Amino acid sequence: MTSHPIRMIRTGACAGIVALALAGSATAQELVYTPVNPSFGGNPFNSAHLLGIANAQDDTEAPSASSSGDPQADLFIRQLQSRLLSGLASEVANAIFGEDPQDYGRVVFGDQTVEFVRGLDSITLTIFDATTGTTTEVVVPIFTTGG
Repeated sequence: MTSHPIRMIRTGACAGIVALALAGSATAQELVYTPVNPSFGGNPFNSAHLLGIANAQDDTEAPSASSSGDPQADLFIRQLQSRLLSGLASEVANAIFGEDPQDYGRVVFGDQTVEFVRGLDSITLTIFDATTGTTTEVVVPIFTTGG
């Protein structure tokens, strides 16, 4: 006696339906996110572990002590540098926005070179530091008032 292919398919389909019926219904539960870092509500016992990992990955060096060793002299030098750079910033601002504004220009102060170009809707400042060789570009939008 040979089995017919359609009869085998029907038998298999019926067996599958019976198996699904006996399996019961599926259940689910709500997913809840729990942070790991204790700074964000995670388990406080993770602190030492996370700090150890961060310290192992930290390859920066602590700032070295000042060569002069005199905190008053260091403070004076920082304040003097701040005043000089403030004067440089004022000179650039006057060249751009002063009584006789310029469309482009260059201001050199020691190892710092500041170039500016006025566009239709913005001013582009290019700052070059000759000691490090770095260039920084700052784009400042021009605000116009309707009148």
